[in-house]
Amino acid sequence: MSEFRKPERQERRRFLTVYGRKAVLEALQDPQMDCRILHLARSNRSGGVLKDIQRAAAKRALDFREHTREELARISRNGRQDQGVALDVYCPAMRELDDYVASLADVPQRLLALDGVTNPQNMGMVIRSAAAAGIDGVLYADRGNPALGPLVIKASAGTVFRAPLLRCQSVSTASKTLCDADFTLYRLQASGRRTLFDGKGFASRALFVLGGESAGISRELSALPGENLSIPMSNGVESLNVAVSGALVAYLAATGA
Repeated sequence: MSEFRKPERQERRRFLTVYGRKAVLEALQDPQMDCRILHLARSNRSGGVLKDIQRAAAKRALDFREHTREELARISRNGRQDQGVALDVYCPAMRELDDYVASLADVPQRLLALDGVTNPQNMGMVIRSAAAAGIDGVLYADRGNPALGPLVIKASAGTVFRAPLLRCQSVSTASKTLCDADFTLYRLQASGRRTLFDGKGFASRALFVLGGESAGISRELSALPGENLSIPMSNGVESLNVAVSGALVAYLAATGA
């Protein structure tokens, strides 16, 4: 077993833990993944996919640790589905929001946040769109957003590992912090008088917030100073899925249109 030095807190927040044998093997076989530590349950039976995992880890000369099932469950945070295997993957573009704010340069910034979005598929698809569009950061809250687990990773097509995620405690607190840092808050609201496509452009520092699947924008976010933007609807359509709205916002925000 290789010796591993415990990283500092800020560095630990840049790690994601992948669990489940198929997911771990796919990560190990992806040359773009910065895999760091393989965690295995001592009770695992050898052979099959596990042998492929060990072979792939050995090819990378990867650090690994063996644990009891209980210890591994605490690492994976999903003892029912981890199948005795977990893998720590380093995400270089992931940062703490406070670090991001402290290092802000005088250049345009476009950020995206999902306020109360709890569906992992929606979260993952928005992250994928934001990364593809070139958004500068996506707020990812410890409270109010789904855990960064297999469903989010799968829906993002793996872009979670390289997307510019800004970790924070809650979207409402983070939004206030950004407003104090001279960001203009743009809320996507059906009642917004200004449309997303009016061509007037956005502030140099802009934070776009989409509401949750059922409750929409929270009371805390609604109370902050900002503008409400709407997406025009035709043919009796009331709203779009938040993942679709997120893709529209990401590309318009990134281009400054």
